Amino acid sequence: MPERIVTDDAPRNDNPYSQAVSAGDTLYVSGYGPVDSAGEEVAGAVEAQTEQALENVERTVAAAGGSLADLVKVTVYLTDLDDYDAMNDAYGARFGATPPARVCVEVSRLPGDVAVEMDGIAFLGDR
Repeated sequence: MPERIVTDDAPRNDNPYSQAVSAGDTLYVSGYGPVDSAGEEVAGAVEAQTEQALENVERTVAAAGGSLADLVKVTVYLTDLDDYDAMNDAYGARFGATPPARVCVEVSRLPGDVAVEMDGIAFLGDR
């Protein structure tokens, strides 16, 4: 049976979705933008926004007993593909020699008019 994952360490809102859902050995993490756990948007360049989005994903995976190393797939949504290299540098700094599979797409707009959002899938079967 799927289990809803809830943590105060990552942003929560009143929208009708879970921060993450665990289904068997797989964890599906909802999209996170550059918003801190208090609900405040992180201002600044895409590098800082990427860091915060990844921090939110990491904290949500941790609430289910995992870490960034357990991510097997990440989707990155950018409002401007001209930010790709800067996002990629910040993103790459968070992962070791075996980063997850990834898709990066340009979108017309994200909630809060932020520059980046990320979601992920983690495998937690080795726990």
